Amino acid sequence: MQIEKMNFKKMSEMFMFEQKISIIAGPCTIESHYQMDKVAATLVRNNIKFIRGGAFKPRTSPYSFQGLGIEGLKILSDVCKKHDLISVSEIIDPRDIEIGLEYINVIQVGSRNMQNYSLLKELGKTNHPVLLKRGMMSTIEEFLLAAEYIIKEGNKKIIMCERGIRTFETYTRNTLDISCIAVVKQKTKLPIIADLSHSLGRKDIIKAVFRYMINTDVDGIMLEVHPEPQYSLSDSKQSLSCDEFTELLESNKLY
Repeated sequence: MQIEKMNFKKMSEMFMFEQKISIIAGPCTIESHYQMDKVAATLVRNNIKFIRGGAFKPRTSPYSFQGLGIEGLKILSDVCKKHDLISVSEIIDPRDIEIGLEYINVIQVGSRNMQNYSLLKELGKTNHPVLLKRGMMSTIEEFLLAAEYIIKEGNKKIIMCERGIRTFETYTRNTLDISCIAVVKQKTKLPIIADLSHSLGRKDIIKAVFRYMINTDVDGIMLEVHPEPQYSLSDSKQSLSCDEFTELLESNKLY
């Protein structure tokens, strides 16, 4: 492996802030300016700097909501400027990287695109932070090699993300692989975060798992937060309301 040292503290310093564990939170899909503004205000009240939101949404069904596209990125950018936040959003097509560089602070490579090598190579030619999610059916070795595709082109600003893998288990949407976090820490010095919302697919056990995770060596946690989860256009069952998100942080005394 050619992956070199890049810890989350240094990644954070690029954006001029420090936290003992970083939280990335926001809705699965950007639906409106009102929605994103409500979430952003909640993050600011809780001293959270990273806001996530999907503008381009690769969905299993072609009839599901696919996101607002460039309009969504503009909404996210406007909200970040207003609230002084750092944006995380996915780009799924190499042709959209240029627009992503304009509107997104950290470009996410989603689970379905972890082995989209054309996309990884093009992101590697930029000097832009990339959040790389593990493929839902990928081995740890494949996950590490996906990061290598980006690094080989010159970009070492990578945040790894364990988001759960598909197994025979049905009680959760996916299976959160804690061993992946340990292996990435052992093999590299790249920061790695855990996406609890996509791995669990349910919010009734997020509080317990969150408590376990903050006592591990993980650098950050990603959560889905929506002002009105019951009306969310995607992932409503796993999304926390703004009040639930605040209570989760307060109960763990993170901030």
